[in-house]
Amino acid sequence: MKSPSKQAARDIAACRLAEEYLLGFDQVTSEMLTQHLTDPDAAKSVSSIPGIYKQLVTSAQNKNMSPSVIGRSIGGVHKLAKVLCRFYPAAVVRKYGADSRRLLNEIVARVRPAGKVRRKSRSIWPLFCRSVLSGAAFLSQFKLAEDFRAWVRFFDKDERARASLPMLISTEVDGIGFALACDFLKELGFQNFSKPDTHLKYILPRLELSESGDDYIIFKAISRIAHNTGKTPYEVDKLFWLIGSGNFYKDDLSIGRNREDFVRHARSRFRR
Repeated sequence: MKSPSKQAARDIAACRLAEEYLLGFDQVTSEMLTQHLTDPDAAKSVSSIPGIYKQLVTSAQNKNMSPSVIGRSIGGVHKLAKVLCRFYPAAVVRKYGADSRRLLNEIVARVRPAGKVRRKSRSIWPLFCRSVLSGAAFLSQFKLAEDFRAWVRFFDKDERARASLPMLISTEVDGIGFALACDFLKELGFQNFSKPDTHLKYILPRLELSESGDDYIIFKAISRIAHNTGKTPYEVDKLFWLIGSGNFYKDDLSIGRNREDFVRHARSRFRR
């Protein structure tokens, strides 16, 4: 790893290059970029236990092909409210317990997903249902949203302990790994919990911004970059994610996936 001063200079340069790169697309304006790097509405979800549970259910399907197989096939995760007791986790536990097969039967009968619903234990829908029910059991420990917020703040206030929270959640909730646990917390408005997704795991090691593509190493690298640049981890996460995904979703705009091109561009600039 580079010396702290050299690493800080590289972190600052990388973020500047990332912003310049995105603004180099004719369709992308500085206002659009700013809007996507901030999420003023996220904290609203954390104001109620059903809002928190709904986000956990949403994050549970944010992996691999799951958003297409699950969310898109039913017209959005919100459609599950009718089988998930309006997203009250304690009620879900009372209704289903850990019976994920019963939940899947209810979804098929009442929500009617488009396409084939595969029922083998390692298929997407059964895995998702297990995440949903273990997530309900986990969140039923919290009677009020403030209880949950205080619990998150307990870990968030100490940078040394912060990464242990998504690790704990990934143990409690079946199928929610470290990255998806970070996604869950980040989308609730806890901006120190960046998601080490596939785009950041590609870009950061290749630009010598992290030592490897390991989830924990990427998480720590994003926190360091944020500290060195005066940004939040959420902003750093979104900045490189926008390059990788090309998805300016708030403006219904796609500029295509550009992580390989950006890495080549940034490397050439670093050599100057």
